[in-house]
Amino acid sequence: MCAHPLFDEWDKESRRGPVIRMDQPTIGINVKGIKMALYEHIFLARQDLSQAQVDTLAATATEIVEANKGKVTKTETWGLKSLAYKIDRNRKAHFVMLNIDAPGTVVEELERQTRINEDVIRYMTIRVEEHEDGPSVMMRKNERDRKRRETREERD
Repeated sequence: MCAHPLFDEWDKESRRGPVIRMDQPTIGINVKGIKMALYEHIFLARQDLSQAQVDTLAATATEIVEANKGKVTKTETWGLKSLAYKIDRNRKAHFVMLNIDAPGTVVEELERQTRINEDVIRYMTIRVEEHEDGPSVMMRKNERDRKRRETREERD
């Protein structure tokens, strides 16, 4: 008997080691026998790219996901933002977020293609339990800031 709480008992048939208990439900949904997990993929593109080029990068990422039997449910472009520190001589970057429903192999391929692309300076993929309905926190912040600017201009 193994002392670790995650391991129930040794698999004596195959002698491969402990059998892991799976009491907790897994994250994601099943589609035709394939486990589809939910991810948020955010990447930062170089500051010298035009908005059309950034949109092309997002479309390319969407094509990669859809070609591998995944689905992009939402794409948000957060715009050109200042970075806290320089990354590859860039002080600013275009931020893009994709909400993805796909198996893990699709995310591996997407990250591989993103690593190869010279226009992307950083990326991060996070597995989530559910996607946010409506605009993300960053989009709500942009909207709130825009309203503040408009009210300030009206006062002046």
